[in-house]
Amino acid sequence: MYSLWRRSLLPSARNFSLGAAVPRRLLQHQPDYDAKYAEKLARVAQERGTSVEGLRAKLKEEELERRRQALASSARQKQPSSTQRSDASSEHLATPSSNVRKDSSPVKPLSTFLNLSKLFQSPHTSEQVSALWTAYHLSRSQGTGRGYICASIPVDTYHRMTGIAKKYSSFIIPVPREQEGEGERAYEFYFMQWGFHESPDVPSVVSETNPFAAKQGGNSQVSTVLFTPLQEYKLRQAFATPYLVLTHYTDLAETHGVVLLRGEITPSAAAPVSSGAGQEEAKYLLSQVDAQVLAMSLQRFYLWNAGEGAMKEKSKEREALLRRFHENPAEFKWEDLLKHTDLTA
Repeated sequence: MYSLWRRSLLPSARNFSLGAAVPRRLLQHQPDYDAKYAEKLARVAQERGTSVEGLRAKLKEEELERRRQALASSARQKQPSSTQRSDASSEHLATPSSNVRKDSSPVKPLSTFLNLSKLFQSPHTSEQVSALWTAYHLSRSQGTGRGYICASIPVDTYHRMTGIAKKYSSFIIPVPREQEGEGERAYEFYFMQWGFHESPDVPSVVSETNPFAAKQGGNSQVSTVLFTPLQEYKLRQAFATPYLVLTHYTDLAETHGVVLLRGEITPSAAAPVSSGAGQEEAKYLLSQVDAQVLAMSLQRFYLWNAGEGAMKEKSKEREALLRRFHENPAEFKWEDLLKHTDLTA
C-alpha cells in the first residue's frame, strides 16, 4: 500500500444526486458518434494523411496536452518566487530548459519538476526522494499545494497495479456527495482510464562503484490515469475533459526503487478570486478531497489481495467487481460499488 500526501483540506463538493437515475448498464445508450460523424472524420483523416483510428488517437493526445499546458500556465502564475523556497528543496527544482520534451509523449518529463542532474550528484535514499517530491508539491499555488496531490509508490507495488491495469484499463468510481436533509446518500460517478507511455531511460553507469548503477531490465512504462465525470464521458467520450490526471513517473524506479505519483486537478474556466487574506485562490473542477478519494480508490481496486481478514475479503470483492465490469458487464451492478466507498474498510 502507499499513502497519499495529505494537508489541511476542506471539502468543497457540490450537492449531486444520481439516485436511481443511473442505469444498470452505465455505458449503454450512448449517442452513435461514429455513425454521425463518420464522413467528416474520414475526410479530416484523409487530409492529414492518416487513418480514422490514428486521427482519434492524435486528437486525444492533443486534448490531453492542451489540458496539461493549461495546468502548467496556472501553476506558473501561482508558484512562489525562488526566494520563498527553502534551500533544501530549491536546489533540486528543475531548470527552465528541462521543460522541453523531444519525443511525442503527452506526458511532461520528470525533469520538468526535479533537477535530476543535481539529484544524482549525491546518494539519496527513497525516503529522501519522497520528501523532496512532497516538498516540491507543497510549494505549488503560493505554498498551499492546492490543485495537486502526490505520493511515492514502491516499485513492486506499481508493478502489481499496472499488471492488472493493462488487462482492465478502465473502471468507474463513486464519490460520496453531501445533500441537504435526510435520506439516501448521494454519489457522483467518475469514469477512469489508464494510459501507458514510453519508458524513461535509466541513468548511465559512471563507474562500477556508482550507487545509481542500473539494474537489468530498464525502467517500467510511465502511466497516466484520467478521471472524468461519467455523465460528461457518456456525452463526449474521448473528447471529455478530465477533472484529474494522475501520472506515475518511473524514472527512479531502477535506481531508487520508487515511482513518483503526481496528480493535477484541472483548473476551471472561472477567473481566480481573492481570499480574505488578499491572496488569489484558484478554482478547480474538483476539490482537493475528491481528488484524494479518486486516487485512493484507484489503489483499492487495482491492488488485489491487500490486507488480512475482513480487509482481504473486501479486496476480493473489489477484484470481482473489476473483473465483472470487463468480462461480464451484463451482471455488473453499480449498486455493488457503493459498499466500497468507505476508504477505512
